Amino acid sequence: MIKVIRSPADHKAAIERVRALMNRSPAQGTPEADELEALAVLLQDYEAKNFDIGMPDPVEAIRFRMEQQNLSQRDLVPFIGSRSKVSEVLSRRRPLTLSMMRALHSGLGIPAPVLLQETSTPGPEESNVEWQRFPLREMVKRGWIQEKVTDYRSQAEGVLRRFFAKAGPSQTVYVLFRQSPHVRSGRQLDLYALTAWTARVRMLASRTASETFKRETVDGEFMKEVARLSVLDDGPRVAGKFLEKYGIGLVIEPHLPGTFLDGAALLGADGCPIIALTLRYDRIDNFWFTLMHELVHVARHLGQDERPFYDDLDVTAQDDPKEREADRAAGEALIPEEAWRKSPASRLRSPEAIQQLADQLRIHPAIVAGRYRHERRTYRVLNQFVGHGQVRRLFTGVQWD
Repeated sequence: MIKVIRSPADHKAAIERVRALMNRSPAQGTPEADELEALAVLLQDYEAKNFDIGMPDPVEAIRFRMEQQNLSQRDLVPFIGSRSKVSEVLSRRRPLTLSMMRALHSGLGIPAPVLLQETSTPGPEESNVEWQRFPLREMVKRGWIQEKVTDYRSQAEGVLRRFFAKAGPSQTVYVLFRQSPHVRSGRQLDLYALTAWTARVRMLASRTASETFKRETVDGEFMKEVARLSVLDDGPRVAGKFLEKYGIGLVIEPHLPGTFLDGAALLGADGCPIIALTLRYDRIDNFWFTLMHELVHVARHLGQDERPFYDDLDVTAQDDPKEREADRAAGEALIPEEAWRKSPASRLRSPEAIQQLADQLRIHPAIVAGRYRHERRTYRVLNQFVGHGQVRRLFTGVQWD
């Protein structure tokens, strides 16, 4: 029988009863589950009236325990179930289940009444989404949306809600709008186009999602190994398969009008990193530098605040230290600075010098020619080396303009 909590003794007894019930993990809808829910309400009411400091909500309590015990999100997987579930719980996109509460209570010592509280979830109205501003016509044209659209204005909200829902609750438009990404661009990006493109990239990446990513794997030697794949005729495609083995998704998706992107680095729904390339410039040198640039973001920057990186590499890094670091480290992985200084290729517009350095480093000569063109800011020379029109053709499943 459930009793009103009126005294410290009643409070202690209620907490003990909650612990006992949680250890049984009662199924939803059973009398024990109903009793657990009722006790949680009674405990919250009693503690709100009798304690000076209110309880933190469940997510705040979990984050506090993580900080207290120096735990990472990966350390919570045994209690919550998977890295994607951990990410969704901590970002308030997934409610705690009874089994999660029980594991967190017994494993981390978080009080049961705290875990039993309802988490606060921001409502959709906070985003003030203007559905008609999404590039719906372009999305339909590209085949992202298969359903028939006859009135783009009146159907926009319903069609787009269904589009975002296909990627799961953690990929809703509201979440994407709240991300406040790192942007390298000299122009104002269309947030609606960027949101739609990001959702599309994450949908494609989910087909090959992996749980094996380890940040420490992506060091200088790893990046040089990736760079050496450039000598293969289908090197860009092989690079995608190679990265996938290490838990890094590679997605090729042309940018939408108003975004001006070369590449992006972001986290997928499962918490694993994604590199997305637009192949805005269909050249071999551009592919490999952009890939390496985003790989540096994955290894050194992505995940610190879960915000994506979007890059227009026509724009200089300027005052952004992370972008400067990504440029420098990408260049070093492709052509080490010492090797570049010693090579005649850094001074002479010579096909022989370019090929010699490429052979020495075991990389595609387009990468050497691309560096010469970039440093001299002259893009009309060595055209025969940079691999015009040789990358997009490798990705036959992508719809190119």
